[in-house]
Amino acid sequence: MSEKYGIVIISHSAEVAHGIHQILLEIARDVPITHAGGTDEGGIGTSFEKVSIAFETNEADHIYAFYDLGSAKMNIETVMDISDKEILLFDVPILEGAYATAAQLQIDEKIETINENLKTIIVK
Repeated sequence: MSEKYGIVIISHSAEVAHGIHQILLEIARDVPITHAGGTDEGGIGTSFEKVSIAFETNEADHIYAFYDLGSAKMNIETVMDISDKEILLFDVPILEGAYATAAQLQIDEKIETINENLKTIIVK
């Protein structure tokens, strides 16, 4: 794959975001992965500044974004409006979607295949 693809994890919990990041590193050491979680004060919630930094510091130009709850998605959508990076957002479970994507990026799967596979993950 000539273009660089990465992953950003956004959660209302700093621990959840960090934990998912750690899990993904076990299967996708070559994939740029960043994360953000919690409020600026360290509580449960999201921070636009943290979310923005997670995208800015990810070395990829094309980024799959995964989130846990609504305001995390809203922050991602705001970053999409102002970022020069292509942000790919699918409404899938955060861990399952990120894990499947990381594994496929690691083996250099075609982006079209990754996108089609993400569309088949069922949200319950």
